[in-house]
Amino acid sequence: MPTNTRHIQLMDTTLRDGEQTQGVSFTPVEKVSIAKALLQYLRVDRIEVASARVSLGEKEAVASINAWAKQEGFAGRVEVLGFVDHSRSVDWILETGGEVINLLIKGSEKHCRVQLGKTLAQHTKDVLQTVNYALGKKLKVNVYLEDWSNGYHDDPDYVYGLMDTLKDAGIGHFMLPDTLGVLSPDEVFASFSDMCQRYPELQFDFHPHNDYGLATANVMAAVRAGVNAVHCTVNCLGERAGNASMAEVAVVLRDKMNMQLSIDESHIVRISAMVENFSGKRVAANAPIVGADVFTQTAGIHADGDQKGGLYKTKLGPERFSRTRSYALGKMSGKASLKKNLEMLELDLSEENQKKVLARIVSLGDSKETITTDDLPFIIADVLESKNYQHIKLLNCSITSGLDLESTASLRVKVIGTTHLASGFGNGGFDAFVDAINKVLQQHNYTLPALSDYEVRIPRGGHTSALTECVITWNCDGELRKTRAVHSNQVFAGVLAALKMINMQLHELDLTQD
Repeated sequence: MPTNTRHIQLMDTTLRDGEQTQGVSFTPVEKVSIAKALLQYLRVDRIEVASARVSLGEKEAVASINAWAKQEGFAGRVEVLGFVDHSRSVDWILETGGEVINLLIKGSEKHCRVQLGKTLAQHTKDVLQTVNYALGKKLKVNVYLEDWSNGYHDDPDYVYGLMDTLKDAGIGHFMLPDTLGVLSPDEVFASFSDMCQRYPELQFDFHPHNDYGLATANVMAAVRAGVNAVHCTVNCLGERAGNASMAEVAVVLRDKMNMQLSIDESHIVRISAMVENFSGKRVAANAPIVGADVFTQTAGIHADGDQKGGLYKTKLGPERFSRTRSYALGKMSGKASLKKNLEMLELDLSEENQKKVLARIVSLGDSKETITTDDLPFIIADVLESKNYQHIKLLNCSITSGLDLESTASLRVKVIGTTHLASGFGNGGFDAFVDAINKVLQQHNYTLPALSDYEVRIPRGGHTSALTECVITWNCDGELRKTRAVHSNQVFAGVLAALKMINMQLHELDLTQD
């Protein structure tokens, strides 16, 4: 691990560059909420919140952020992108109460010549005019060298000429972007090493993009070359493949490079969820740090290793991010996976009952069911209350329902060794199933008892994909009896609960010899 520990500034540009993600547009209220969370809770060093002159709503949001920042002691840490337009961007920022302009200038000869139709001398003259106006208005000035990565590669003399002209102009940060995400870590290290050695008195920022999936690796290379400030976004938001992930960069710089950071990483996941909700862009379940599944062990052998000695745990533990480790339940589960989940629920089962529950979990996993710790009490209750009667067995069943249409059920069922086909109709899927199954059971001198109560529920805080528990109370000649079953489909949970009642009563009525 490197011993040259130093502090690295993290500048979050979720609210500016992140908003260039296709389909993302934060409302003024959302912008203010995210800005407050980034500065007050995550404690990033700086935030870039908007581009100047975009819209009235944007202006109102920036003004609200600046007013709050000054009141809470974060003045000077809110930045706005501005343009080489002499006074217009500067005045817009001043009207919002802003203190910092990030001036976008042309960092490549091609952009300067083709897009602006100007020479380096003409462009730097315009840049200095805007810089001097901003400084005269007491704004701090940083500059983005747009397309710097291509500019440095194609014509480094243009970049040097630009830097030589601006290095004594009173600019705080020279922000070097890999605008199109084209650099590799080796290229980042070589180019930043050159820039840092050539201009040792200047403060450089690295602004990476993730087009090759190399943004975090490129950040490491830039820091190794001497850069002390890095730009990121929450959840990798940004144009095309996005920017560098705040979560990944923060953890990698701390764990792999021994760098000092200001941020409180215990808030990373909460703010990730906030941005996910406001942006509408879902975080992949396997996204490092913030993904739903990244602290879940699936294989039973991993749970066993953790049970015996934390063999599959690393420095990248969930507790750092206010999360908990979980052990997935499914077809790959073993005894250790089940035990870990039972410990979380403070439940204790005998070895025999653990085997029964585990068998049911594996069976559900084979049928592609998603099983969570919250589902486990339902499964346990279902398994432990079940009797292993097989007097009736459902072989196939199709139930269809439609709006303003009668529901239908078609089934193939084996009753006491005889296979039957039947169909039924009803006011809902379960009613249609009961109609169909009773047609079969009448041939065996039996009819389902009347329902006294029918209850369906999912685990507290469960998702729409959660297992459903159905508890049916039956009126058996005045005696109330309950059966329960679990299934991901609530209608079939009811069907399974009904089959349990049929099995029990066929056994008790001794109709199995018919």
